[in-house]
Amino acid sequence: MAVNDRSDCPINLAVELFGDRWTLLILRDLIFADRRHFRELLRESDERITSSILADRLDRLVAAGILTREDDPTHLQKAVYTLTDKGVDLVPVLATIGTWGATHCAADPAKAAPTRELAYRLPESWSRLMESLRDSHGVLPSR
Repeated sequence: MAVNDRSDCPINLAVELFGDRWTLLILRDLIFADRRHFRELLRESDERITSSILADRLDRLVAAGILTREDDPTHLQKAVYTLTDKGVDLVPVLATIGTWGATHCAADPAKAAPTRELAYRLPESWSRLMESLRDSHGVLPSR
């Protein structure tokens, strides 16, 4: 367990790494909008991230091995951020979050389309757990 981790629970470790809204939105923009330069990530996001927060989160993602940062060969003052295999493995996580948001929130249909296209049938193990939770919590399915 690293010094800053609260526990060695895998969910906690993942949340400690990328659980704040800005990190997930940066990953969204890298994965679904192919924004790979600092300026694109800063200016083309609807959420208006500040440059200091963006720089901090990009540094964290690079340090965690989720992104790499390379000098842009076309411009001396630019860098290109690239997903690593570890970063690509986050696609199902973000797609699942996006699918949930498209289903349960008042999302813009055009912005929900990319995650809806990635929607998939839940694994049987997930469906069994969800059904068990609905039963034990007395919840009726919302769909």
